[in-house]
Amino acid sequence: MKVVLIVLDSVGVGELEDAKLYGDEGSNTLSNTSYAVGGIELKNMYKLGIGNITDIKGTPPNPNPIGVFGKSKEKSKGKDTITGHWEIAGVVLEEPFKTFPNGFPEELIEEFERQIGRKVLGNKVTSGTEIIKELGEQHMKTGYPIVYTSADSVFQIAAHEDVIPLDELYRICEIARRMLVGKWLVARVIARPFIGKDRNSFVRTYNRKDFAVEPPYETLLDNVKEAGLEVVGIGKIEDIFAKRGLSISIHTEGNMDGVNKTLQAMNEVKDGLIFTNLVDYDMLYGHRNDPIGYAKALLEFDERLPEIIEKLERDDILIITADHGCDPTTPSTDHSREHVPILIYGQKIKKGYNLETRESFSDIGQTIAEYLKVKALRNGKSFLKEILI
Repeated sequence: MKVVLIVLDSVGVGELEDAKLYGDEGSNTLSNTSYAVGGIELKNMYKLGIGNITDIKGTPPNPNPIGVFGKSKEKSKGKDTITGHWEIAGVVLEEPFKTFPNGFPEELIEEFERQIGRKVLGNKVTSGTEIIKELGEQHMKTGYPIVYTSADSVFQIAAHEDVIPLDELYRICEIARRMLVGKWLVARVIARPFIGKDRNSFVRTYNRKDFAVEPPYETLLDNVKEAGLEVVGIGKIEDIFAKRGLSISIHTEGNMDGVNKTLQAMNEVKDGLIFTNLVDYDMLYGHRNDPIGYAKALLEFDERLPEIIEKLERDDILIITADHGCDPTTPSTDHSREHVPILIYGQKIKKGYNLETRESFSDIGQTIAEYLKVKALRNGKSFLKEILI
């Protein structure tokens, strides 16, 4: 038996009680996006009960859903990708990762420049698409990589693929990863390669690579692998968990490629965990405040959902959730502190059961651990007995 766990990256379903501490009051990625575009009809997620979780224009509550539905609070401090995914997998952070709202310290940048043998451009808080418009042409002339950060705990390095080849960009990122510990600890170093001839044609590529700090203790992935079951990471999962706890890692180029590779993995994995991240919602639309693109991406996944459901075998379970919000309708281009949806389907799963609001994303991981009969996680309360027929 296997669990297919799909994270719709940033598809939050409403602000958390402490959203005001993060500047995220009023955020509801899914609901606000639906109203911004005049409605989204998510026909297949409607069947599972997505409209029962939050108000979605075009997708009403379903009186007879075929799945389990609910939402979850985030117990960890923060609202970034690693924090969300780690909590799903059983790691709760008591303190948020450090951020650099004024850019990185001069002494850090100087040491980084010394170690990579190049000067850098940028070193400020900004949007990734905006900074390559601003500094991309200068980067092409000088060969200096572009360093920037955001509201998240990230050290991002942008470079044109024809100026700094991917292998060299990744090497530079590895140097940064080794440096960014202790007082300079950041959650992720991210390689942000791009292509194009000038500021009007620059576009980031899917050769992005994340270099994450390792989880502080065992995760769901570690426990499933330790039990001798397969753990397949699709999309950013390998990067988020620092390559730990995985049997196979599969790179993707967009959401639909992620769906294709999930379907392929479902053919090949008999027992274990398939853990997929679909990043386009966040990367292409949430951070760019593009509700139209966001809505289209939701519809594209919804259209493919029957293919995933049809491949489920008798003992398989499908779980769809998110890791945080990134409301494209608010002035902010950063992640938002939101509840995440929980949709669950399988032949052994009750129909129409309401999980209400869970206290931690880790409840998802703990439930998976119990279902796969592997070592329990340090955090989370399993709801398996509630949802099994």
